[in-house]
Amino acid sequence: MKKESRMIFASSCVESAARQRNISTTEMYLRMKRVGLMDGFILKCYEGLHTQSRQHVTEDVLGALDIWEAKKGGQL
Repeated sequence: MKKESRMIFASSCVESAARQRNISTTEMYLRMKRVGLMDGFILKCYEGLHTQSRQHVTEDVLGALDIWEAKKGGQL
């Protein structure tokens, strides 16, 4: 159940971030995967993130994505 809850939360993060950036969920997932954001931030920080509002989580995820992509040499 714990793993399932984390996966549902991660999926909702992808969906919210994609909606905010007006791109497909597939594109958002691939961008997150490319820089390791799913495991390195969303799932790693699940305990703190899942207690926040959807808007706050989406802002945090997109902020981290922008920083991580910049460090990795740009977006797709």
